[in-house]
Amino acid sequence: MAVTPDSERTLVQSAGRACIELVDFVGGLVRFFGQSASVVARTGFPFRIVVQQMYEIGVKSLPLTAIASLAIGMVMALQTLTLLKKFGVTQYVAVGVGLGMARELGPVVTALMVAGRAGSGISAEIGSMRVTRQIDALRILAIDPHRYLVATRIIACILVMPLLTAISDFLGISGGAFIGTVVGGITFPTYLDTTLYYLTVSDVVNGLAKTLLFGAIVGTTGAYYGFNTEGGTSGVGRSTTSTVVAASLMIFITDVIMTQLMVSLGY
Repeated sequence: MAVTPDSERTLVQSAGRACIELVDFVGGLVRFFGQSASVVARTGFPFRIVVQQMYEIGVKSLPLTAIASLAIGMVMALQTLTLLKKFGVTQYVAVGVGLGMARELGPVVTALMVAGRAGSGISAEIGSMRVTRQIDALRILAIDPHRYLVATRIIACILVMPLLTAISDFLGISGGAFIGTVVGGITFPTYLDTTLYYLTVSDVVNGLAKTLLFGAIVGTTGAYYGFNTEGGTSGVGRSTTSTVVAASLMIFITDVIMTQLMVSLGY
């Protein structure tokens, strides 16, 4: 099928429109985060609500992130053992699982699980308040919705994400150790010594540093879509879906950028 000038023009227009929409979305998200940050800088934040949100976002997401991380650690060990057995160096399965969980899989998987569970919940909760005019009622009562609804959830996401990731790293490495000792025939002291020798504090810290930004992305995206919900209950559903999709994509893109930056800096 020949490509006509009209079809080329349509393709370019579509690509240009998509780029403009992306820039507009990112700009709106950054502006939305900036509004909440400026409110917190001026007036502080309600500590009690932040603690409540940390429970809702962190503690209630723990079972999901724990199971996912444990399963991924076990699968990584199984797949790595299959390759290492050919070279007779099965003990190095500990290196792949430890570094993989600490630097990449632990932070990313945790962020994706929190985005799917807590991010969608933030969007649905704030979106429901938007369509039922509860946010307008807060403004009438001289209560800043950015301070009480948005900032508290963003702060809670930022605080709980490193904690959840640390637990995920431990469980993922534990799952790998279980497979390494039971399936691979590696003694537990050997597996533990290999892990501690190759896994450094820098590896763990680099992974946890990413989660601070991942937490900001999840909290901001969920609150942003919820705050801009329109169209009644169906709009709440659209906002929830959009939150999960947008947050997941931004987590992947941010992970690539931060990993390249850390590699360039030698971390």
